[in-house]
Amino acid sequence: MEPTESQATWRCPADALGPGQTVTFDLRARGRTVRGFLVNHDGGHHAYVNRCPHAGTPLDAWPNEFFTEDGRYLICATHGAVFAPDTGICVEGPCPGTRLEPLSVAHRGGELVVTLAP
Repeated sequence: MEPTESQATWRCPADALGPGQTVTFDLRARGRTVRGFLVNHDGGHHAYVNRCPHAGTPLDAWPNEFFTEDGRYLICATHGAVFAPDTGICVEGPCPGTRLEPLSVAHRGGELVVTLAP
């Protein structure tokens, strides 16, 4: 489902995103578009704005590639900041302690619903 100006949500089937997988999407609200990504890490679903808190650049220099090689962390392809997938907190690199901007994720029936807060 595509988001609309009045509905800043994005949905996908819950079983479409397996462990270690990610997907990107756009949310639109209040005249702006926000690029986000959803990650399945250890069976938990977490969504973030696709913007590094240090450089302001997207994390994925290569489309939809967010995990470190070992699949344990999220990484910014621009300068190597490393983030915990379940909290978005930077654990290594140039911005320790900062965090990715979270987006709300809800399980509704067989769907995952990501929402941009008003």
